[in-house]
Amino acid sequence: MHIRDLLHLTGGALLAHRTRSLLTGLGIAVGIAAVVLLTAIGEGVQRFVIAEFTQFGTNLIAVTPGKTQTFGVSGAVISNVRPLSLDDAAALERLPQVRAVVPFVQGNAEVEAGGRTRRTTVFGTGAATPEVWQIRLALGRFLPDDEPRRARAFAVLGSKLHAELFGTGSPLGERIRIGGETYRIIGTLKPKGQMLGFDLDDTVYVPVVRAMAMFDRDSLMEIDLLYHAGVDAEQLAEYLKERLIARHGREDFTIVTQDQMIEVLGDVLDVLTLAVGALGAISLLVGGIGILTIMTISINERTAEVGLLRALGAPRGQVVALFLGEAVILATIGGLAGLVIGAGGAWLIGVLVPGLPAQIAWGYVALALAIAAGIGLLAGVAPALRAAQLDPVEALRSD
Repeated sequence: MHIRDLLHLTGGALLAHRTRSLLTGLGIAVGIAAVVLLTAIGEGVQRFVIAEFTQFGTNLIAVTPGKTQTFGVSGAVISNVRPLSLDDAAALERLPQVRAVVPFVQGNAEVEAGGRTRRTTVFGTGAATPEVWQIRLALGRFLPDDEPRRARAFAVLGSKLHAELFGTGSPLGERIRIGGETYRIIGTLKPKGQMLGFDLDDTVYVPVVRAMAMFDRDSLMEIDLLYHAGVDAEQLAEYLKERLIARHGREDFTIVTQDQMIEVLGDVLDVLTLAVGALGAISLLVGGIGILTIMTISINERTAEVGLLRALGAPRGQVVALFLGEAVILATIGGLAGLVIGAGGAWLIGVLVPGLPAQIAWGYVALALAIAAGIGLLAGVAPALRAAQLDPVEALRSD
């Protein structure tokens, strides 16, 4: 039997049962579409979250109080952990690899201005905040580089807070009460957007010492460091560790580089993408079972045809190839249709929900298409072998 005749018989068998072939291919198409769409959403969410974390820059290291590892020591020892202080921030800033430092305290307070009241987030920071966090001024200037413990009562408004309290007018020079204390507005910021649902524009920035007093804190919540380009982040983290141990007497703090944060976050989101892809793979498995069922039924219906082929001298290998070809073609066509459906769905999500990006993960797509073809091959093996083993005489007599 020539290859052209084999293809003709295979195509003819599929076209002779159009509805059945369509429904069989649809099972695979749904599975592929599910894999494409779910992994596209997972990949899009991963890129979105990583972009959110990197919008403050890339050369960042965060130092927080307390050690994240567990030690077998008593609670009395733990209670003696030394908090992070402004002196710690100043000591770290003197390292030659460090470009700028931001001591940080955060809280929530009521803000009053122009007869309007609003509860918002208060950031206690320093003069280097625009450089370290990559925020841009819209009006005026940021907090001056005052001696931390004698910082003047100045405030800088986020873009949303500016609009809520003063509309489109300039608030520069206006008085504002934050947590019961009066501040003078010296600047406003350009929109920064949101990070994981947290509105970075509905904020007010005040000197860190005043924020510590406002929220009755005697220590910093975090110290953020911006280091020079080309500096090895892991090596710098070791220098920071040595400097703080020398000051505290023990490692009662945690140093996290941005690379570490992104790596951990990426690992978590990779697992998420893999998990949603596995859900789509279940649909592929169901489609494979559908091919197996349809091919088995097809053999029962075409027993006489198989007998005729065998009686005309077709070897068993060609009979196997005939039925395997049908299964693989069904799976491949279904897979390509699923790819189109899934890609179209991902595009539609991007249009209808711009905040939920969908990026097609082509690696998963290629794997899904290969699996679809493999499923078609495996699902057709048993029925094809069964067809090849039919006795020609008995097969012809069955009609």
